[in-house]
Amino acid sequence: MTKKLITINQFIKKSIGEWKSIRSTHTLAFQEFENSTSKIFINYLEVTNRKVIELLEKFNFKTYESIISISISWQAISDWEEDKKVEKDQTILIFLPRDKNSGIVLRTKGYAESCISSSEYYIDENNNLQLKTIYNSTISEERICFLSTHIRSRYSVIRDKENHSVIQTSHTSEIRNISTLKD
Repeated sequence: MTKKLITINQFIKKSIGEWKSIRSTHTLAFQEFENSTSKIFINYLEVTNRKVIELLEKFNFKTYESIISISISWQAISDWEEDKKVEKDQTILIFLPRDKNSGIVLRTKGYAESCISSSEYYIDENNNLQLKTIYNSTISEERICFLSTHIRSRYSVIRDKENHSVIQTSHTSEIRNISTLKD
């Protein structure tokens, strides 16, 4: 019996909404860790949105059938900051499927390095979204999985691009704000 894989469209649809995030980041070289909490907002963007078109053009894509574009914005508070200042940011992700379960993701802001980037993605046999991004000096590997309808878990490893040593790991638990769901 083979397990039915969800599609990237189904995975993204399950991710849309407002989430509370609790994240622990471990920087191995300095033997330090950081805990942060965030509000994360994941929304669909129209493929005709100016920012979507600009990002596609930066990667020399003129048009692409079946693209999925989303906006992810967040407000974070870290225990590294003494004044507990709220940091806000946003990124746009454009999924360019090769098939139902794999393809490329274009980002206006990378996960490991703050620059535009592209990632390879696929959904594995356990319906986890796996992402791999090669940046200028690092390689980021991320896994996002649903533990239930309203709980997601994210794991990431950032490696040095030159010698592949592990620089940083993180684990994030995300809980959907169900009060914001529409009937």
